[in-house]
Amino acid sequence: MSKNNQKKNEARTLARQKYEAGYAMVYKHAFFLHLAHQAFIRLGENGDYPGKGMAIVTKDGIINCNPKTMAEPAEWARVIAHCLLHLGMEHFVAHEHQIEWNMACDCIVEKFLTDMKFGKPWYHGTLPSGVYDEEKLYAKLCSMTDKSEYIGLGTAGINISDMITTNTTAKRNRYYFGSQPPKWDILFARGLTSAVTEAVRSASGEADRNRSKVSVRLTSAKKWFLSHYPLLGAIAANFKIIEDPSMCQRMQISIAAVSPSLAEIYINPAATLDIEELRFVMAHEFLHAALRHDERVEWRDEYLWNVACDYVINGWLTEMSVGERPTGLLYDEQFKGYSAEEIYDRIVTDMRTFRKLATLRGVGLGDVLSGNNGANGDNGDDNGLEHTFDVDLDNFYRRALAQGLEYHNTQGRGYLPEGLIEDIRALSHPPIPWDVDLARWFDEYFTPLEKIRSYARPSRRQSSTPDIPQPNRIVTQASLDGGTYGVVLDTSGSMDRHLLASALGAIASYSAARDVPAVRVVFCDASAYDAGYMKPEDIAGTVKVKGRGGTILQPGVDLLHKAEDFPKDAPILIITDAQCDKIILYGRNHAFLIPHGATLPFSPKGKVFRMRL
Repeated sequence: MSKNNQKKNEARTLARQKYEAGYAMVYKHAFFLHLAHQAFIRLGENGDYPGKGMAIVTKDGIINCNPKTMAEPAEWARVIAHCLLHLGMEHFVAHEHQIEWNMACDCIVEKFLTDMKFGKPWYHGTLPSGVYDEEKLYAKLCSMTDKSEYIGLGTAGINISDMITTNTTAKRNRYYFGSQPPKWDILFARGLTSAVTEAVRSASGEADRNRSKVSVRLTSAKKWFLSHYPLLGAIAANFKIIEDPSMCQRMQISIAAVSPSLAEIYINPAATLDIEELRFVMAHEFLHAALRHDERVEWRDEYLWNVACDYVINGWLTEMSVGERPTGLLYDEQFKGYSAEEIYDRIVTDMRTFRKLATLRGVGLGDVLSGNNGANGDNGDDNGLEHTFDVDLDNFYRRALAQGLEYHNTQGRGYLPEGLIEDIRALSHPPIPWDVDLARWFDEYFTPLEKIRSYARPSRRQSSTPDIPQPNRIVTQASLDGGTYGVVLDTSGSMDRHLLASALGAIASYSAARDVPAVRVVFCDASAYDAGYMKPEDIAGTVKVKGRGGTILQPGVDLLHKAEDFPKDAPILIITDAQCDKIILYGRNHAFLIPHGATLPFSPKGKVFRMRL
C-alpha cells in the first residue's frame, strides 16, 4: 500500500472514530436519548449526504452524516442533536418559501442548543438576537433583503436545506425495528422530562445512590409475573432487570435482550413500550432463557436460530394473551404449531430474506446473549462475565419451569399451548448421545439374525448321543445376504483423521454387534474407489484410505445405486465433514454421519447424526 493511500485510510479511521464519539455523547444525554433511539443515524453512503455540509435529516428519521468531514466529537454531537431537534420540534411543515423556513428553524434549534450548552458549534460567528419563535422569524426573513446574518446555521451547508421532506420510510424500515412512524413530539416531551428529572436527581445526589434502580414500569411488570403468572414467576424472581442507556447503546440493544448465563434482562429505556408491551417483552426474554435457546443452538446459525425461536415464543405469548405484542415483532400464522427446529429448517433455505428481519435487539442481532456474544455489542467477543448462579443453570431453569407449570395447572391460571408444555417437559430429558442415536438407526434395519435348526451339520454334542441325531443352529444364507448396507466415506483432504477413525470404529462395532456379515465400502474424494464388501472387523483396523483429494460424493452413491451385487433396499450411510455438494440418493434409505457443529449445504431427507469427538 502506498503512503498516500495509507494516510487516507488513517484519516478515514480517525474521522469515523470522532463521529462515533460524538454520536455516543448524544445517546448518553437524557434529553436526546429517546429521539436518538427512534432515529436512524449513520454515516452516509452512495452520495446520500451533503457534499460540503455535515448532515441532512429526513422527515421519517434518517440522519445521513458526511463521512468525509473531519470534525471534533463535540461538533458531531451538536450536528446530530441539531437534526434530532428538527424532528422533535416538528419542523417538517411545508411553507411557501422553504429556504427561509429552514433558516428560521436552524436559528431556533441553535438557540436551543446554545442555551443547553450542548456540544460545540461547527460554524463561525454568533447567533442573531431575537430568536424565539419559528413562525415569527420566518415571516421576518421573508420580508428581509439582507439575510446574511441568518445564513450558515444549517448542517447541510450554505443555502442548502438540511431537512429533506422526501418520504423514505421504506428505506428506513430496511434498517430499523418496527414499521410505525415514531411520534417525534412525544419523544421530545419525554426527553425533556427525563432531562429535568435527571438534573433534579443529580443536584440532590439521588442519581449516585440509585444508579442501578429500574423504573417503576419495569418493577411493576416484574411484580406482575410474581403475583399473577406462576409459570414464569420463579424465573422472574431470579432475574435482574437492567435499564442502562449507555449499556444498551454499547450492546446495540434496540428494545431488549437477555443473558441466560448471567440471569439478566436488558431493557432500553428509550423504547416506547407501555406496561402491557413490557410484560410481553419480559415474558419473551424469560422464555428464551428458561428454554435454553442459547444452548440448543448447537450446530445452527445463531441469528437464524434466534429468529426461529422468536417466531415460536411470540406465537405462544399471543395465544396466551400475555401482555400485548409490540408492533413489528416476528410473528407469522404459517408457523403456528411448529417447533423452533422445524421453523429453522424452513427459514434456513432463504437466509437472505430472514437475515433482514429484526429481533428485539435489532436487525441482524440476536436478543439471546451467550457467554461470547453481546456484552460489547459485537458477536464473537467474550464479555468476560461470570455466571451468577451457584447451581447448575440447566437444573435451575428445569426446576423453575417444572414447578411453574405445576402451579399454573393446579391454580387454573389459563391456557398453555401444547408446544410450550412439550418444550418444558423435554427439558427434563437430556438429548440422546449421537452414538446411541446411531445405534437405534442400526436397529431399524438390522435385527438379530434368526438361527434355524438343521440336521445338515451335526451338533457339537452329537458325540454324547451317537444313536440320537441332534441338529445344529445355523444362519441361513438368505439372512446373511439381506443384512448389509453401504458406506460412502468422504476421504477428501478436509476430513479430519480423528473423525475418520471414530466414524470407522463406530460403524465397525455396531455392525459386529448386529451380526452384519459384510459392509459395502466406497471411498470418495475426487473420484470413487470401490473397496467391495468388507467384514466389520476389517473396517476398523486394516482399511487403507485412498485418495485425499477434493470432495465429490455423488459418484460413490451412483456406484452403489447401479451395482448389481448391492441390494436395492439396502440403506446407505454417508460419512462426511459436510463440505460437499448436494447428493441425490434416488429414494434410498440413508443417513449422514457428520462432525458436531457442521452443517450440510442442503436440507437432508435422511437422518443426520452429529458425532462428538
